[in-house]
Amino acid sequence: MSGENQQVDASRTPDAPPSPAPVPVQPGQPAGGPSPSPSRVRRLAVPVAYLAGVTAAFAYVGAVDPNEPGHYPVCPLFRLTGVLCPGCGGLRSAHAFANGDLITALGANALAVAGYFVFAGFMALWLVRAFRGGPTPRIVLRRNYWWALGALALVFAIVRNLSFGSALAP
Repeated sequence: MSGENQQVDASRTPDAPPSPAPVPVQPGQPAGGPSPSPSRVRRLAVPVAYLAGVTAAFAYVGAVDPNEPGHYPVCPLFRLTGVLCPGCGGLRSAHAFANGDLITALGANALAVAGYFVFAGFMALWLVRAFRGGPTPRIVLRRNYWWALGALALVFAIVRNLSFGSALAP
């Protein structure tokens, strides 16, 4: 009776190791293993979308001059206190930068121009990694670096409001 219920594997010889157990298929996963890596177009979709959004914003600010009143709101801190915040002059800086006038952009807000270049470097890195199939770059800074960036912005705001730092004021 025991011989009737036994299954015989004809491809196996008595000395051969047993065949591996089948791998269970997860829902949404094709049979035959893990799904292949996403295509290049799919990897590039997110960074290109971010770049398109930033380009559209810069194109708008480049076309609509913030130096003409009525197009953009006035900085609330400046309106209430007359104190320039670290971001004051950022739109004028973006307008000049978008129109290719780097000197005027630096004069309006040098900190913003530094940010534009940091952003451009990050986007270039992200696009190259996405094109090559590498990992997405991450901005991971220790707490001390965040404090240092905050201190830099505070010092920038203080200096541009003093008489000797008037070159940093828009």
